[in-house]
Amino acid sequence: MIDLYSWATPNGIKVSIALEELGLPYTFHPVNIGRGEQFQPDFLRISPNNRIPAIVDRDTGVSVFESGAILVYLGEKTGRFLPAAGAARYEVLQWLFWQMGGLGPMAGQAHHFRQYAPEPIPYGIERYTREVSRLYGVLDRRLADRGFVAGDYSIADMAIFPWVAPWEKQGQVLADFPNLARWFAEVAARPAVDRGRRVGSTQNRPMDAEAKKVLFGHPPPVGKPE
Repeated sequence: MIDLYSWATPNGIKVSIALEELGLPYTFHPVNIGRGEQFQPDFLRISPNNRIPAIVDRDTGVSVFESGAILVYLGEKTGRFLPAAGAARYEVLQWLFWQMGGLGPMAGQAHHFRQYAPEPIPYGIERYTREVSRLYGVLDRRLADRGFVAGDYSIADMAIFPWVAPWEKQGQVLADFPNLARWFAEVAARPAVDRGRRVGSTQNRPMDAEAKKVLFGHPPPVGKPE
């Protein structure tokens, strides 16, 4: 049994998709990041960077934070969606790290400057919207001659998918990237992906002013959730 501590964000969704794809039993524990629950001592013991998601594997006693590390752990635990060795393994890992170090951070900044900044900052909007477009182009070229980013469906696809799902919020037009659009539709049609996307979704609410304060640099005192 896996305990999943998460919220319905792209990084959280990638792990719930993986758990559904792998058929692992898990219990979802919502961590309301808009109310500062990620700063509570119990959560910090398993995620010292105060970020979701994190897991605790009751079978082994192992706890893991950082979504990419969690995907690797789950792949190795089950022997699925991550080759055990050789070039195929590094094919998956390089695209997982590409998402963790590139697409996720850049798309996140696009979200921030396009939707959440207290006032429009044209340079930030243009900078990150353009960079996300470049990264979509990288994916589109990669998918021109293969079904999935690393050949076979893998944890790399699970990591990338939730960051492409809100393409409109990133100022992108998915139809401009036909190979990426084809891939996105195919991944979205997987039943496990559909289930994983819905984990915790009913608890999400539009971000209010208090949530923005917490998420963008003004957390509540530890031990005193607001």
